[in-house]
Amino acid sequence: MPTYLYAVTAGDHPARLTDVTGVGDPAAPVRVLSAGPLKAVVGDAPDGLRAKRRDLLAHQRVLDRLMEDGAVLPMRFGLIGPDDERVRAVVEDNAAAYTERLGELGDCREYNLKVSRDEDDLLREIIATVPEARRLNDVTRGDPGAHRERRALGEIVAREVQSRQDLTAQDMIARLAPNAVRQALAEPTGEHFLNVSFLVARDQVAAFSEAVHQEAADRGDAYTLSLNGPLPPYSFV
Repeated sequence: MPTYLYAVTAGDHPARLTDVTGVGDPAAPVRVLSAGPLKAVVGDAPDGLRAKRRDLLAHQRVLDRLMEDGAVLPMRFGLIGPDDERVRAVVEDNAAAYTERLGELGDCREYNLKVSRDEDDLLREIIATVPEARRLNDVTRGDPGAHRERRALGEIVAREVQSRQDLTAQDMIARLAPNAVRQALAEPTGEHFLNVSFLVARDQVAAFSEAVHQEAADRGDAYTLSLNGPLPPYSFV
């Protein structure tokens, strides 16, 4: 039977999973495979698995429980091997790399931060601080036929928006990084100009959270900071 893989842990991880069920309908039991110095946390893979909310949450619950007791290498939803023995063999073959990564993660959690800024506020700042943008804005407001000037204004605004967002993102990461072990940038999504994950040690979580709240207060109402976590450290595996 195909085997669904949730995570890899160290061999001494307690893996307290007796009251946790996995993906599938009905939900499949979760079990542990010894794989050399490591453990593979697995279950039977259901037929026709889809990324439904029920199964996504089940996958997350298994990882959350494991993270309560130590470092975890989380596997993304939907990873399936041919059977237990093949999964065990792959984990054993990669034991050195997995063990090294578990040591790097230690007792850490991932926190994801997304940041957006009110567009009108940013545009007002550009018009107020870039003389050529201010001049072109005055021209286009008074002349509907000023197509060349409107195009030039659009180019200046686009360039300034990108430049200012990049500088702000770099500054925010630099201010938050001292409270984290590592950070990993991801592609911005939607209206967010910054999408970054931080690997935070358990004993630094309070300090990191406070730093994010202070950053939000310092930036003001034009900025929206959305912090999500603790999460399995997918961005650092």
